[in-house]
Amino acid sequence: RGLASLPGREADFDRSLESALPYVKALETTRVHMVAGIPPVDADPNVCKGTFVRNLRAAAAFFAPHGVDALIEPISRRDIPGFFLTRQEDAIAYLDEAGAPNTGLQMDFYHCQIVQGDLTAHLRRNFARIRHVQISNLPDRHEPDTGEVNYTHILAELDRLGYDGWVGCEYYPAGDAEAGLGWARPYGIRG
Repeated sequence: RGLASLPGREADFDRSLESALPYVKALETTRVHMVAGIPPVDADPNVCKGTFVRNLRAAAAFFAPHGVDALIEPISRRDIPGFFLTRQEDAIAYLDEAGAPNTGLQMDFYHCQIVQGDLTAHLRRNFARIRHVQISNLPDRHEPDTGEVNYTHILAELDRLGYDGWVGCEYYPAGDAEAGLGWARPYGIRG
């Protein structure tokens, strides 16, 4: 579940950057998720915060010569109990504190809806920091055209704001995966 916020694991985190580099080069990616992790229950939250910022800075410095951004993602504790980073404003504060231009937010609308809701406001407020977007719908994490989130609106808002990156579809198909891609036909994806 990640190392980035785990005190005492900084050397392991640094080695993970070295391990990631061959994959970054082979895949020609420009973004890597720095997974925050699950700190021990007795860990001091302030020490975890300091560790997280330290590791985010280290990742940014390590990946900068390769043209790669270090991303962080708030994830709901419904999906990962005890996860360190759950709120959008905390992610922005950590990015600000890290102070590296090649850091950014991985905005997962599913997790944001669970933890905070108010998706359009979070999107607009944090848009300048968003480097990657992920979608799936609630309550069952299925296709974006089912459930409580209006992704027609969200995707239109991304277009209006000028987002030109990928939209990752991180969901569990409700049935046949290929048939379930019908929601994406208006966006040029054939299923």
